[in-house]
Amino acid sequence: MNTTKRVAVSAMFAALCCVATMMIKIPSPLNGYLNLGDCVVLLSGWLLPPAYGFLAAGIGSALADVFSGYVVYAPATFVIKGLMALVAFKGFAEFSRLRNQTAGRVISGALAEVLMIVGYYVFEGFLYGWLPSAVNILPNAVQGAVGLVLGIALARLFVKNRIVE
Repeated sequence: MNTTKRVAVSAMFAALCCVATMMIKIPSPLNGYLNLGDCVVLLSGWLLPPAYGFLAAGIGSALADVFSGYVVYAPATFVIKGLMALVAFKGFAEFSRLRNQTAGRVISGALAEVLMIVGYYVFEGFLYGWLPSAVNILPNAVQGAVGLVLGIALARLFVKNRIVE
């Protein structure tokens, strides 16, 4: 895939990430919201080169925060979601060699979701305090589990239909 196509596909992933994040927003107990964007964040990591996946996931998710009125979260979201895509990329590359692609996606996706849970706990800990921030751990874990299941299903669909090569 040439650079122009890679940039275009990454921009589409960023837009998809933004839309998936904004499509269903369930308020979390402490000023955040649960969403479906993690499935696209994981897809960005699994299907794009690392830098492109980082930017697609980070920019798309951060834009969703800005557009949804959660501007204070946008910088942290950019970093957390971008790093999730990197962890998904690297983990998938490593674990797929040891087992198979599904196992690679499950393990790398789970690691990326743990990063998300810890990342938002730390960010919210500085904003609201460590004890109050603990209330979002379980909702973020549920979001991560749903994102992982949907991400694996979408990855199979994308690969089977050769949507991203």
